[in-house]
Amino acid sequence: MRQKKSSHRWCQEHRTDPYVKQAHQDGFRSRAVYKLEQIQQKDRILRPHTTVVDLGAAPGGWSQWVKAKFDEKIRVFALDILPMDPLAGVHFIQGDFREESVLNELLAAIGEQKAHLVMSDMAPNISGNKSVDQPRAMLLAELARDLAFEVLAPDGHFLAKVFQGEGFDAYVKSLREQFRQVMTRKPDASRARSPEMYVLAKHYKAKAV
Repeated sequence: MRQKKSSHRWCQEHRTDPYVKQAHQDGFRSRAVYKLEQIQQKDRILRPHTTVVDLGAAPGGWSQWVKAKFDEKIRVFALDILPMDPLAGVHFIQGDFREESVLNELLAAIGEQKAHLVMSDMAPNISGNKSVDQPRAMLLAELARDLAFEVLAPDGHFLAKVFQGEGFDAYVKSLREQFRQVMTRKPDASRARSPEMYVLAKHYKAKAV
C-alpha cells in the first residue's frame, strides 16, 4: 500500500512539475538538464574545446544539454547499460563501465587527451528503504569516482549524484585527497524532498604523463 501511495504521489508531482513542463517545451529528454544547467551557472565546470564523459547517461538529457550549449566545440562520450536514442555529436557506448572491454572502448575513443569533466547522474531504483537505497547509491557514486580517476586529465572536474547518509563523509574525504576543491550542491531543480545532492570535485591532482 505504501509503495502505491508513493507511486501515486510521484506521478502527481511529475505532472505538475514546472521543470518537467519546461523540458517538454525546450525539447529536452529529461528535467534533469536543469540541475546541470544550474550547477554550470554557479560553478562553470563546462567550457568549450573540452571532453566530457557522461555516466549513466540514458535517456540522454545531460549529454543533449551539453551539445545544445556548446555544439561542436565540445566532445561528449555517454555510457549506460541501457540503450539510448542517438544524439548528434554524442559518442554513445552501451555497456557496464566496470567491464574492462567497455573501459578500454571509452579510453580508445577519448584518445590521449583524456577527459576534462566526468559527470554522473546515476541513482539506484529507489525502494523507499534507506538501509537498502543508501549503500546502493554510494556504490554507484564510488564506481563513478573510480572511473573518473582512470579517465580524467590533470586539473579536470568530477560531478556525481549522491545521497547524504552513511558513507557520505568517507566519500567526500576520498575526493579531497585527489582534488583541490570539493563541495556539495543542491540545485533548485532537485526536488526538495529528495535525498539527492551533488558532489562537485574540481581540479584533479593527477600528474601529467
